[in-house]
Amino acid sequence: MFQGASSLSLDAKGRLSVPTRHREVLAAMAQGQLTLTRHPHGCLMMFPRPEWERFRERLAALPMSAQWWKRHFLGNAMDVEMDSTGRVLVSPELREAAGIQRETLLLGMGHHFELWDKATYETQQAQALQGEMPDVFKDFSF
Repeated sequence: MFQGASSLSLDAKGRLSVPTRHREVLAAMAQGQLTLTRHPHGCLMMFPRPEWERFRERLAALPMSAQWWKRHFLGNAMDVEMDSTGRVLVSPELREAAGIQRETLLLGMGHHFELWDKATYETQQAQALQGEMPDVFKDFSF
């Protein structure tokens, strides 16, 4: 399970240095093989390859009425591999789609990560926290 936030900067070539605390797990569970794709909220999702394959199977089972969503996730998916120093290349197309410039936030979301442009995340988080808490949390104990 991946959790926590890491503020990271992309290098000039668009590479992201995966935090050390996640590298060993990713190397063990996925041999450093990852898949990046778009998320409908404006960020990118980064899956260890075995988790991506499970997600992809769930997408493939969706009916034709979900075809555009299948295109969104599958048509934008890019397989990447961590290099020997733990970096992954985020393609220009995916960086542009998520509005990622240089400063990013990598969020552990359980079985995958979200990669956000840092300023975009902070703006969207502030807006979400100003609104009402979703009903699903009303009876949730903190």
